[in-house]
Amino acid sequence: MIRMSPQPDGGEVLAGFVEPTSGDIIIDGKPMRGIPPHKRNIGVVFQSYALFTHLTVFDNVAFGLKMRRVERAQIAERVHRALGLVRLTGLDRRYPRELSGGQQQRVALARALVIEPAVLLLDEPLSSLDANLREQMRFEIREIQKRIGITTMFVTHDQNEAMAVADCMVVMSKGEIRQIGTAQEIYERPRDLFVATFIGQANLLHGKVAALRGAQADIVLDAGQRVMARYDGHARVGDATSLALRPEDFELATEEHPSMNNIHGSVVRVNYLGAATNAGVRVGETTLVVSIPRGKGVAKEGEPVVVRWLPSVGVMLAEGS
Repeated sequence: MIRMSPQPDGGEVLAGFVEPTSGDIIIDGKPMRGIPPHKRNIGVVFQSYALFTHLTVFDNVAFGLKMRRVERAQIAERVHRALGLVRLTGLDRRYPRELSGGQQQRVALARALVIEPAVLLLDEPLSSLDANLREQMRFEIREIQKRIGITTMFVTHDQNEAMAVADCMVVMSKGEIRQIGTAQEIYERPRDLFVATFIGQANLLHGKVAALRGAQADIVLDAGQRVMARYDGHARVGDATSLALRPEDFELATEEHPSMNNIHGSVVRVNYLGAATNAGVRVGETTLVVSIPRGKGVAKEGEPVVVRWLPSVGVMLAEGS
């Protein structure tokens, strides 16, 4: 699965609604340039579901098969199999108005799957659902996709959604691929500043490389503090660098720890989010976002703190990357 960046809609290009300006799309070894949408064997689930309100669940799911002139007995068998796959067995005679939002989404998914497409395109399929149902449905879609083993493109602007469902993520900027990898690789080891700040929340500490010692670098921050970071061989002494750290990489304390990086600051805001509390800590001219897991302490606005983190976490990135 691929997480699309917020560029012109790649889903429309894949489906054949928009012709690519360059390159080509290959499906089952066949180039798709010039092939109209209805001949591409792509199953599409639209953002609004696009169900026929005057048709039953059965007839909605069967629509694509009828257009392909599949025999009636085979239609019934394939429709019931598809409804079982999305856990809607027994609801085939209901109308869309009699279904919940999640059930309507499943009908749209069954309709896309029943034609046995070569590629499944999910175009922001969960954007109309509330937060709890979105989380439930994203995992259900992922389980269905794993069971049927079909190549799927999931178009979304929700990063958490992309990271939850994707086998492979592609981060793009201005038409160029900046990084390809798993969600964990992209989140924990971004290749440049764009990826670090585009995926998730990143704190950036700017400075210069002061010394290199094997797999470790000493960095003098612009604010004057000296910290250590894991060195990957892509910097030299004197180079400007940024150290990217996620909010959960930090911990707040009242005193320094000898084996950790320690910088002093003051708490300027506290936001309780349930599972965690996000604290804004002012360090020099920078405000760091620190995520405090529930039960691991509470920050208070205005109090001085030490922001600590292990030298092994964080990623050194070249300035301007």
